[in-house]
Amino acid sequence: MKHYFPLLVLALGLAACNNNTDTNSNHSLPAISAPATLNYTVLNVYPHDTSSFTEGLLLHEGRFLESTGNKGRSKLLEVDVKTGKIKKSVKLSYDYFGEGISILNGKIYQLTYQEHKVFVYDMNFKKLPQEFEWPYEGWGMTTDGKSLIINTGGSNLYFVNPESFKIERTLGVSNNNGYVSNINEMEWVDGSIYANIWQTNEIIKINPQTGLVEAKADFTNLLKKSNIPDSSSDVLNGIAYNPTSKTFYITGKWWPALFEIKFN
Repeated sequence: MKHYFPLLVLALGLAACNNNTDTNSNHSLPAISAPATLNYTVLNVYPHDTSSFTEGLLLHEGRFLESTGNKGRSKLLEVDVKTGKIKKSVKLSYDYFGEGISILNGKIYQLTYQEHKVFVYDMNFKKLPQEFEWPYEGWGMTTDGKSLIINTGGSNLYFVNPESFKIERTLGVSNNNGYVSNINEMEWVDGSIYANIWQTNEIIKINPQTGLVEAKADFTNLLKKSNIPDSSSDVLNGIAYNPTSKTFYITGKWWPALFEIKFN
């Protein structure tokens, strides 16, 4: 037995070393922080057409554009921000439900909800013969200046080539609790994506490289706080950005008001 004892000690020692190595290499990953809180100040309140079921909103070189939904009532609009009056309008065929819009390379792109069609217009609202097929539902759309960024109401963002409409990159959006679904209207602002979350009063700020939600704002009772009746209003939806004043414009479906805000 004493002949085997040194070998036994050596074997046990090696096993202990291996166990220590495994334990030391099993480092826990750092926890994902909860999104920071985005506080805001309301700077101005403007009228908004209550017949507009807002799906897309953007400000481009001083022009305020809006896309509205519901079959038979879907339109592409140019609106006067301060009065809420419609300056230019294109009505979609009854068969189509309008969704998010974006402008890239001098063209306006407009999604449709479940019809798998993407319409393209010039800057004078003339519909171009160029149209695209989109294989999923169409919800929100924005651009980073190179790709169109589209979501489908889930947690994924799709970076799409504007000329071929091929998906070049897919990004999952998540926070400290997991993936975030119901992403709706979006706006690209200074390297971040701001997005509405459908059926909530939240706007989130997304890192477009990692997909992590870095911050969120709560707009609960926004209309009520401004003493505006909201009996016929639907959910918060619509984000536009003014790079000159660094202010945001937000509204909702059938809302009577458009709010100019600044995040603090």
